Amino acid sequence: MSSLADSPRGLYFEEFVVGHTMRTRGRTITESDLVAFAGLTGDYNPMHTDAEYCEGSFMGERVAHGLLTLSYAVGQAYQLGILERTVLGFRGLEMKFSTPVFIGDTIHAELKVAETRAARRLGGGVVVLEMRVVKQNGSIAQRGTLSLLMMSQPTDEAD
Repeated sequence: MSSLADSPRGLYFEEFVVGHTMRTRGRTITESDLVAFAGLTGDYNPMHTDAEYCEGSFMGERVAHGLLTLSYAVGQAYQLGILERTVLGFRGLEMKFSTPVFIGDTIHAELKVAETRAARRLGGGVVVLEMRVVKQNGSIAQRGTLSLLMMSQPTDEAD
C-alpha cells in the first residue's frame, strides 16, 4: 500500500527560482470544446456557437471563448506537475487577450517565475508566474500573470 509520501509532489515555495521558464505540451481546440464550454458556462454568444453568424463577422469564423483558452492553459500548467499537492490557493490572475483562438488552433502555455514573496503566516509564499498562451504559429493569444499561494517545504524535508 502506498502512502502520500510515495506520491508525486510539486514544487514547494522555496524551490521556485525567479527567472525559471517552463513550457507545456500543446492542445488543439475542437468544436466539441466550444460546445461543451458553452453548455457548462451558459455563454452561448454567437461568436462561439453560430457558424453562419460568424461568416459575416469581423472574425470570419467561430472563435474559442477567451476563458476556455485560459482554462486550458491553466490546466496545461498544472500538468507540468509543479503544483501537485503543494499549491495552497489561487491568489489572482491578470490576462490580456490579444489574438483569437479558432477551432483547429493548437495552444501551449509558457510560464516564467517572475516573483516570489514569503507569506509565512499563510504557510508558504506567493509565486507570481508570467504566463503566455501561444498558438501553433507563434502568435501570442493571451499574456499576463498568475499568482499562486504555494506551500513551504516542511522542516522534516529541508536539506
